Order: sequence, then C-alpha cells, then structure tokens
Amino acid sequence: MSSIKLESNASGTGIFTLASPNSNTNRTLTLPDNTGTVLTTASTIAGTGPAFSAYANADQSVSNNTNTKITFQVEDFDTASCFASSTFTPNVAGYYQINGILRGATTSGTLTGLIITLHKNGSAYARAQDGTGAVAQGQVCGSWLVYCNGTTDYLELYGIVASGATNSFSYNSAPITSRFSGSLARAA
Repeated sequence: MSSIKLESNASGTGIFTLASPNSNTNRTLTLPDNTGTVLTTASTIAGTGPAFSAYANADQSVSNNTNTKITFQVEDFDTASCFASSTFTPNVAGYYQINGILRGATTSGTLTGLIITLHKNGSAYARAQDGTGAVAQGQVCGSWLVYCNGTTDYLELYGIVASGATNSFSYNSAPITSRFSGSLARAA
C-alpha cells in the first residue's frame, strides 16, 4: 500500500494548510503516478501564453479576386506584445488556436465568393471560403490549430473578395467587422 508523506522545507517559515471545503459529501483526490508541480488557479505557470484579439475599424479597398493582407487597426488585447502591424509573432513555442473573420463587400453587383487564408511565415497555411451569391456583403470565418516555434514563426490573415466590381474588406461597426484572434492552447 502506498502512503502519503508531507515534507517541510527547511528554508521556509510559512505555514501551509490543507483545508477541506464546507461539504456533506465524501470526496477523493487522486494524485497521478508521476512527478510534477501541482498548479492552482493562482499559479503563474498556467495560462501565461500569448493571447491577442484585434479588429478592423475602417474599410480596406482591395482589387477584385486578389489575395490581400487584411489590416487590423484596433487591438482588444495583446497579453505578451506579440501582435503588431496585423501580424502575430508568438514568443512561446506551442500550439495556437487561431481565429479569423473576413467581412467583405462590393459597391456594385453581388459577391461571388469570399476567401480567408491564414498565412504562416509568408505562405498560405489554411483557408476557409464561402460562395456568397446574390448579396452585396458577407462574412467568412476560419479557425485553425497551428504550431509556432516561439521565435521566428509569424501568422497573418489574407482575404479575397470576388465580385467583378470594386470591393473592400468592409467595416460596419464592431463587432460586425473583420477580426483576428489567437491564444496558446498548449505549450510545446
């Protein structure tokens, strides 16, 4: 039978108390069979990876059916200063949940397609598209899980608006606009 051993630290003077909650139900806490550090909701280790959210607050004119980098002028937040010039360059190696919304519009005619593409290090990585049809404006969303090395990898969003007319990545008013966000899902 295994046992539990409590060890104090000879250098510390603090008192640590294990306290049970106010409950009338018996509970069991099962420890894993490995070595590690227990994380709590106050731990600085958990949840400290980069996270950002940004959105467009103005129309961006784009050529018909041309892949164009989407400009995001406003940051909701950028926890580790990794988002600048509409580019996310995470500083922690790991797997990132990345989300993008492209709002596109045409000044005449109807949209025949919207495409949003996630670029990693300057090359297309993943995309989402919508064949909108018979509307002057629309949205397409993409969501991807992407590995970044924490030093040189960077991510950007590009978009295509197809209509055969004058187009834009359009801004209506927040939250109905193009958006770009991401956060560390798991460190490498």
